[in-house]
Amino acid sequence: MFRRQKSLASERKKELFSQGATRFILRNDMRNFHFLSRLVLSAGPLKPTPAVKHSKKIYFEIEILDAQTKKQICILDKVTQSSTIHDVKQKLHKTCPKWYPSRVGVQLECGGPFLKDHITIQSIAASSIVTLYVTDLGQQVSWTTVFLAEYTGPLLIYLLFYLRISCIYDGKESARRLRHPVVHLACFCHCIHYIRYLLETLFVHKVSAGQTTLKNLIMICAFYWGFTSWIAYYINHPLYTPPSFGNRQITVSAINFLMCEAGNHFINVMLSHPNHTGNNACFPSPNYNPFTWMFFLVSCPNYTYEIGSWISFTVMTQTLPGGLTA
Repeated sequence: MFRRQKSLASERKKELFSQGATRFILRNDMRNFHFLSRLVLSAGPLKPTPAVKHSKKIYFEIEILDAQTKKQICILDKVTQSSTIHDVKQKLHKTCPKWYPSRVGVQLECGGPFLKDHITIQSIAASSIVTLYVTDLGQQVSWTTVFLAEYTGPLLIYLLFYLRISCIYDGKESARRLRHPVVHLACFCHCIHYIRYLLETLFVHKVSAGQTTLKNLIMICAFYWGFTSWIAYYINHPLYTPPSFGNRQITVSAINFLMCEAGNHFINVMLSHPNHTGNNACFPSPNYNPFTWMFFLVSCPNYTYEIGSWISFTVMTQTLPGGLTA
């Protein structure tokens, strides 16, 4: 009996201990849950993890066709969207060495305009496959060479006529007739004109780094050299007739010629150094130099002064070819 009561008492103690332990655990769980809830609320809403963006490189496939025969030359693959026409020319030269970049003209369509080297493939592509037509432009020369040949020729040609060499004029007639003073003055003015051109080409003008065809050089030189020969032949001819109004006509025209040459030079200097406001280049405006006041009347006074020079030269020498050159 006593043992039974003792066992009942021990069981009762175990039950009470287990109930107390359970309450303690529940109380601790509630505290932990409450603490965790406050921590989550204080942290604010959960932010999603930003997705990593992978930049996709877009490649183009360029089909190169001969503009003359319409036959396929090659296919350039893996050309990036930032590649330019210049890059395409370089890739074409690596694939087909006979196509030199300086001689290649690239067209978007057969017979269309040639694309500039700075144009990107992305700007002209309608799909991932781009068809371009190429033309061999022939031998190329720089624009500086073109201008130097264009202006050096007239300078030397005029001097040959001025010297009255025997293969141009009759030697006896040349020796018998003396030159009129206006012939010497015309030679001086003509030389001044083309020497100014040469010096401005070398030190004033910002000539493009591009190139042009040899055919274009020949055509330009033929025009300038031909007109110079025509003018010089009549002015330096032994039978040349001086101006009708004599020294007054010669003096006024010569002064006007020199003023136009000076004005042309000052305007070219201004045009080669435009005023800059921020990132934009402003068109030159008149300043304290009286030759720049022509900007009040015309937008490009250098052409006005150029025409004035040739008109003055024509009146001073009283020859028709000079007027046609203007």
